[in-house]
Amino acid sequence: MDGSRIKRVLACMLTAAVALSAVGCGNVKRTDYDALLDENNELRGQMAALEGERAMWLDTKGKLEQENAELAKALEDMKASGQVSGAGQIGGIDGATISMRGSDLVVSVAGDVLFDSGQISIKSGAKRTLDHVAEMLNGQFGSYQIRIEGYTDTDPIRKSKWPSNEHLSFERANAVEKYLIGKGVATRRMYAAAFGPDRPKGSKSESRRVEIVVLGN
Repeated sequence: MDGSRIKRVLACMLTAAVALSAVGCGNVKRTDYDALLDENNELRGQMAALEGERAMWLDTKGKLEQENAELAKALEDMKASGQVSGAGQIGGIDGATISMRGSDLVVSVAGDVLFDSGQISIKSGAKRTLDHVAEMLNGQFGSYQIRIEGYTDTDPIRKSKWPSNEHLSFERANAVEKYLIGKGVATRRMYAAAFGPDRPKGSKSESRRVEIVVLGN
């Protein structure tokens, strides 16, 4: 909520009120007085609308802060129960780690676990990993929006059919999104995004990954 808008309306209301007081003490036309009265009433209406917007903004802000806190607490609870190691490895899910990134909860799955080199078909062995991820998304994180992010290493593409790393990263994110949809994660909750070689990790193998981001705000 822009506090300056409220201040401007208050200043206009004060000006209008002063003007009304002044014209009330002198010999002025009735039409001028009525015009000022109408302006004052209009400003009061604007003020009431702004106060309503501010209340809605504060309510939304509070809900978002609560969701962010719930995501962070969920991760801490998973660590406390042994579902997640101190390093973020998810127990029973091969090649997947979980961590907080700002206000978002990120499940990162190694690209080499999911795909063969230059391919977008999910490996049969990786489906069990994504099945577990789908259970999490439909369970404790069932009320959140999700962004599926595809990443590659920095090596330029030379042999595969993809024109760029960005194209490959999108197709891989899209493949994971489609698989999760097939496991019951609602389409309306998800969208895919391609980052290619942006945000590289410590090694090329770590950079090749798909991140399933549970959005905090």
